Amino acid sequence: MAHHKKDINIRPLGDSALVIQLGEGICPATHEKVKGLSNLLEKYAFTGLMESVPAYNSLTVYYDPVAVYRSNTDKKASSPYKLVSTYISDLLEKLGESGESEKRLVTIPVAYGGEFGPDLEYVAKYNGLSAEEVIQIHSSNEYLVYMIGFAPGFPFMGGMDEKIATPRKESPLLAIPPGTVGIAGKQTGIYPLETPGGWQLIGRTPLDLFLPELSPPTLLQSGDRIRFEPIPLEEYAAYKEMKQ
Repeated sequence: MAHHKKDINIRPLGDSALVIQLGEGICPATHEKVKGLSNLLEKYAFTGLMESVPAYNSLTVYYDPVAVYRSNTDKKASSPYKLVSTYISDLLEKLGESGESEKRLVTIPVAYGGEFGPDLEYVAKYNGLSAEEVIQIHSSNEYLVYMIGFAPGFPFMGGMDEKIATPRKESPLLAIPPGTVGIAGKQTGIYPLETPGGWQLIGRTPLDLFLPELSPPTLLQSGDRIRFEPIPLEEYAAYKEMKQ
């Protein structure tokens, strides 16, 4: 059974998770609600809450059904899903009361092109631009991190100008170096670890995005605002040394 509240939909995901759909598509206002609800769950955690995972327009909440059921003071039989969805519905009433959360602005230095961005020329050619224009367009927008994805710390960001949108590679590469900045369709992202991937590679940052000693172990978080700052190729090594 799905629960509806205005444009919000809550539905079960197996027997120990549920998904709260807070809107459609990729939209900063919807993601603000996702992040707001995630923060509220952190602040007002219920017994049995395991973790909440934000995406573009939804939040998946994982819970321990036994712990949820045992914590229920009303002993009239009610399923763990019903208890959690009711709790979240009540929490949704608080959403928006505290106003928009303060977003962090993170500047990411990027050495574009050359060995670090072998596909920069292809992206330029595909869009009828010069390499310099691609760099200028990519580094002049402010991006929003919607979610941290398939590799630890991989940020999925919205806000890229469609003038530089470029399809993925037909054949993915087996190993993309950490810190590589890529474009796939209308999205841009940064590879935090060496992984296979099919994005068009336009540059590399000397910053470490995956930080195993931290909790959470990622430089970027859902809700962060990002700006890319072009740096000369020769500054890359100096920047990396300075950041050690």
